[in-house]
Amino acid sequence: MTAMAVQAQDPRISAEDFLTQDYPIGSELIDGVVHVNDASFRHNRLCRRILRALDDWASSPNGHGEAGWGGNWVLSAGNVYKPDVWWAAHPPDGTRHDGPPDIAVEVRSPKTWMLDIGRKRNEYLRSGVGELWLVDTPANTVLVYRKDEDLDDATEVGPGEVLTSPLLPGFALPIDEVFA
Repeated sequence: MTAMAVQAQDPRISAEDFLTQDYPIGSELIDGVVHVNDASFRHNRLCRRILRALDDWASSPNGHGEAGWGGNWVLSAGNVYKPDVWWAAHPPDGTRHDGPPDIAVEVRSPKTWMLDIGRKRNEYLRSGVGELWLVDTPANTVLVYRKDEDLDDATEVGPGEVLTSPLLPGFALPIDEVFA
């Protein structure tokens, strides 16, 4: 009797395949694998506070662009991200955008944090995001990664401090307001 080799089917799909399917809200494609995250109420509150601050700035005399959430940001053939919050100097239209927003914000979720600080962070920065804000809920801090800076050189903004950005002149978000 001969042994028959069985090839396992690769569960990975392309960005194009992902975009043609009907996945649940909160689904995104990371390295060709579909991930679904069901955010907590606290997660949603933090996202709303950050979105409101970015939207208020964009609507101010010094501001421009647009702030939003979700969307289909196609970063590569196997990565379609849906940031918790984003800001774009030139807002996209349609159902997808090839490339990252100017600022992407990911709020920590137990199921996705390891991806956020690993694969997703690397892909965001590799694809040219201007800034990536990783909101670490247990620590009440925001880790800020900027384009063209070393991956290990995140700026940590914590309690009593104010989050600013060279991309957003005049923008100031007290960290205590985010986590209030």
